Order: sequence, then structure tokens, then C-alpha cells
Amino acid sequence: MITVHDLHKQYGARTVLSGVSAAFPAQRLTSLIGPNGAGKTTLLMMIARLLAPGRGDIRIEGRSVTGIAIGEYAKRVATLRQAPDFNLRLTVDELVAFGRFPYSRGALTREDQRAIDEAIAFLSLEPLRRAYLDELSGGQRQMAFLAMTIAQQTDYLLLDEPLNNLDIKHAVQIMRALRRLCDEYGRTVILVVHDINFAANYSDHIVAMKQGAVHSAGSVAEMVTEATLSDLYGLDFEISHSERGCLCNYFNPQEN
Repeated sequence: MITVHDLHKQYGARTVLSGVSAAFPAQRLTSLIGPNGAGKTTLLMMIARLLAPGRGDIRIEGRSVTGIAIGEYAKRVATLRQAPDFNLRLTVDELVAFGRFPYSRGALTREDQRAIDEAIAFLSLEPLRRAYLDELSGGQRQMAFLAMTIAQQTDYLLLDEPLNNLDIKHAVQIMRALRRLCDEYGRTVILVVHDINFAANYSDHIVAMKQGAVHSAGSVAEMVTEATLSDLYGLDFEISHSERGCLCNYFNPQEN
């Protein structure tokens, strides 16, 4: 489990996070939701140790992350940032191999190659492994970057808006893959997601943020209610349920 306590962050006079405390259960998929500017990515980057908090504490399995060496942390926590960009001309295979850097430092071993092969197979990318990234569609590139993150073989995966700019099919493929990582491999996944319907239908746990603070947190059943979502987003919600899941309808909101 990852826990954060009383996190604060300011840029000059602007407060980005204020007193954020939350828990992210192990071996579960947690979605960070909320309006733009709520502090979701800032919180995720603090957990990733890519951004230092002004004050507060972050713990992984009860251990403060400040006491964990960066090299060790990279073997426990993998991060996929929003819109990753590599200027090098790389094949999918070469990109995924970067996920093994915390272990091999570039000198790939047989164990590294096995992890690379497994990550590529997990996302059904074998037909594309020799293709160059600039030859792929946006969805295919995002799958390749996710494979790199999976190849790192960490207990925790942090993903910043992995569905951004994807078509429906690729978005579903990624969410199904993340669901399998939790259910079949016992990984812990924390992702920032704007599509409330993906959060509602694939998550175990939801942390909602608004104006730099935690608005609410809990199970999907606790969080996906018309009252909670309406207050969070300032929109009129209608939630319906079927055998395939739930639908959060915020289109054509009623005028108050």
C-alpha cells in the first residue's frame, strides 16, 4: 500500500496541493479523478519521486520513500508520464528494453530479455516489435510505452493520463491490460484518468481531487454516485446500471 499524509506544494503564491492525505490499496487499481487543475498529476509525480513536496510524507508499505535509494525505488515503482516523447529513432523492442535499465544498466541479460518478451506478449505487440515508434499510430505508441513500464516488473505502476488522445478501442485495451495486471499479477496501479466511465467500470478504488485537496475517496460503489460526481465536477449526472457495468451520463445537463 502507498499512503500520503499532509502533502503540500506551492509555486510562489499559488497553492497546488494543500493537506493531501490518501491511501492507495495494494494489488488494486486506483483512479485519480477530478477537474483540471485539481492537483492529480502533481500528486502522482510526488509519489513517483519526480517532484518534491513542500512538506508531508509519502510511504510505501509503511516505509518513508525518503529513506529508499532511487535505484531501489525504480525496482518498486514504475512511472509512465503523460505524452512521453523519445527523440531517438527506436523500435518497439528497443523502447521496451529501457524498462530494464534499473536492473541491467543497458547490458541486457537473459532475464531482462525474458521480461521484455513477456511485456510485449502481454499487450499482443509481437507483430510490431521491430517497427519504429514514428511509424506507429498514437494508440500503438501508447501501448509500447505501457509495455516498457510493465517490463520494469515493479509492484507499483503510476500512469498519468494513459488514455489521453486514444480512440475507444485502444483505451479499452489499455484499461483491460491494467485490470489484468492487478487481477492476475498482483500489481498495484494508480492512474490519472479524466473519463469517469472508465474509472467507474475498471477501478477498485477512486480518489477524487478538487482545488488541490482530496474531495472524497472510497470504493467505486461509494464514489460513483450522482451526488458525489455532481459536487466534484459541477455538472448534473445521471447514473444507470446494466449487466455490462454503469454509465455516468453528464451530457445535456439540466439547467438549474
